[in-house]
Amino acid sequence: MNDILFLEPIFKQRIWGGNALQTEFGYTIPDPKTGECWAISAHPNGDCRIINGKFKDRTLSDVYAKERKLFNYHNSKKFPLMTKILDANDDLSVQVHPNDQYAKRFADDLGKTECWYVLDAKQDAYIIYGHRANSKTEFMEMIKKNQWDDLLIKKHVKKGDFIYVPSGTIHALGKGLLILETQQSSDTTYRLYDYDRKDEQGNQRELHLKESIEVSTIPHLDVKPRIKYFDLGDTSITRFVHNDFFTVEKWDINSNFNRENDRFRLMSIIDGYGQVNGNPVQKGDHFIVTANVNHIQLIGKMSIITSYV
Repeated sequence: MNDILFLEPIFKQRIWGGNALQTEFGYTIPDPKTGECWAISAHPNGDCRIINGKFKDRTLSDVYAKERKLFNYHNSKKFPLMTKILDANDDLSVQVHPNDQYAKRFADDLGKTECWYVLDAKQDAYIIYGHRANSKTEFMEMIKKNQWDDLLIKKHVKKGDFIYVPSGTIHALGKGLLILETQQSSDTTYRLYDYDRKDEQGNQRELHLKESIEVSTIPHLDVKPRIKYFDLGDTSITRFVHNDFFTVEKWDINSNFNRENDRFRLMSIIDGYGQVNGNPVQKGDHFIVTANVNHIQLIGKMSIITSYV
């Protein structure tokens, strides 16, 4: 039985992308404007292939559908989570994601609550997070008048920051950020504003004003999860968020870490190298420790972002 599933990332060209996924992680990227690495995904728009063991060459969605024991017999029809790395070489569009109910009704998709861990940030890098409108009427009026600087809230961020982005939150990554994103397995995004940019064909990208207004949280609600810290021997664990959508933690391994396991976990090596249950791993590797694994042994010096439901 194959207990740990290693996955081949899928890369997406984006107008705002760059080459940091190659320079920072050593990936072979398809385009100098590669914006997204779908590192662990079973979504129809990017279904990762397993590259090791018994399930080699099968997609994650196929294994999830047919080998549910590996995933605690999870009751979601679709694999529930996704891990991405985003290279914001330029500003991303200002956007918002729907909740589960809206996405199911209008997009046949899950909602999209997500969170970001800042892997790297240039000096003065910022995000857009929230807005200043007090009512839907005021929100619509400020959009109509193009009062974007007054409407949108900018926040400076730095390497190591964590940002929680519930569905309904107006948000955008600014230029110069490298982000690991944990999210519900959804690809439904409504674009509110795109700085009047044009693509290579000279066309402005499509906006979704009606949907954005319908799904946005108004007034803005600034949600900050309570971060918890644990020291287990010489391993430091930071629990960023724990809720109905996902739990996201950072494990800083300094030599040898052992723990019992009773669930499937998504894991991404963001720095360093070592071994997981005897398998060599290094920065840029992504894998799922399945529910068949009763004990996890990590050896080496590395930092890991892990998530589970």
